[in-house]
Amino acid sequence: MTPLKLTMLSREALNDNTVNMAFAVSSEQPFVVIAGQFLRLHFTQDDGLETFRSYSVASIFPEEKTTLDQIDIAVSWVPGGLATERLSQMQVGDQLEATGPYGRFCLLPDRHERYFLIATGTGVTPYRAMLNEIELRLQAGSEFYVVMGAQDATGLLYEADFVAMEQRYEGFHYVPCLSRQQRDKPGPNDQSGYVQQYLAQHEFDAENDITYLCGNPNMVDDAYQLLKDKGLPVPLIKREKYVSPPIRKK
Repeated sequence: MTPLKLTMLSREALNDNTVNMAFAVSSEQPFVVIAGQFLRLHFTQDDGLETFRSYSVASIFPEEKTTLDQIDIAVSWVPGGLATERLSQMQVGDQLEATGPYGRFCLLPDRHERYFLIATGTGVTPYRAMLNEIELRLQAGSEFYVVMGAQDATGLLYEADFVAMEQRYEGFHYVPCLSRQQRDKPGPNDQSGYVQQYLAQHEFDAENDITYLCGNPNMVDDAYQLLKDKGLPVPLIKREKYVSPPIRKK
């Protein structure tokens, strides 16, 4: 993978616990990335141990596969977390090392009739990156459901981008699933409960549907089993969990 140097450009709060961080990207080779892929940000502790944290590229890609010199990532603060400590202290112009891109959590070349893009928390960021490719597939006749789970409305990251797409295309459905507190003025597709409860209401077509799961590992595991039980073949259930790697020696 390509070694990268990231230079912080800005940081913007998405809610009380999550920020959007923008970085300039420099590398010896062009940084060519596919919407849905992620980077590894590298950190070294004071005792010399090094580790990394993975973050999907949240920028809206101009094309599905493109060269980027600037990226957005969504970062949720974790009390006592190494990445939280380092990233929260960064100032505009500060740099850190990264590698990438990684991952195959991308839209498959073959077009499907219905897509279910399911997420919790920052797991929605790959779908934001895919929005322009999603638009092309909508124009070709596909239907998309972005199913976003959160405790309350503040957890619906990048909601405006998905609502804007919904307003433009009848075949695009943005479905917030709020498990703890509903909005005073619910959106047209707001659901009460977890994303698994929403999925349980649907029948899936193994010939025409494909599903993507990204975010909290418990949600991913539960939804994966639910979709299998409903008859979707494993190759049509794409998964990406957000888990931290072990610390390793430098």
